[in-house]
Amino acid sequence: MFPSRLVLRALAVIGTAASAACSGDVNPLRAAAIESGYGAKPIAAPDFVTESRKGGGDFLPVGISAPARPVRAKSAEGQKALEAELEGARNRNEAQGRAAEGAAKGGVKSLAAPKPAPAE
Repeated sequence: MFPSRLVLRALAVIGTAASAACSGDVNPLRAAAIESGYGAKPIAAPDFVTESRKGGGDFLPVGISAPARPVRAKSAEGQKALEAELEGARNRNEAQGRAAEGAAKGGVKSLAAPKPAPAE
């Protein structure tokens, strides 16, 4: 009975060590399961996906700059014009909100119960 417990503990330690070693990209337990016919089969990416990836999907190497962007930042005048346009839109939205709020308050008053006729 003693040797079987020792064997079970050894297997448990080996299994724990094998699963703890799976911190990398390759999982040896998963690879063994796939090779033996269990688990999900790897699926290749469709052509349109692989063609749309730039540079193989890897990160830029150290020391190489990212490519220049085709769109440049707005000039100071362009920024001020955009700011004025956005402030005007905000003011219009706030005015519409105040108008809707006033219409709602006026509508509530008209729905109030009518005053009773004075007693004679």
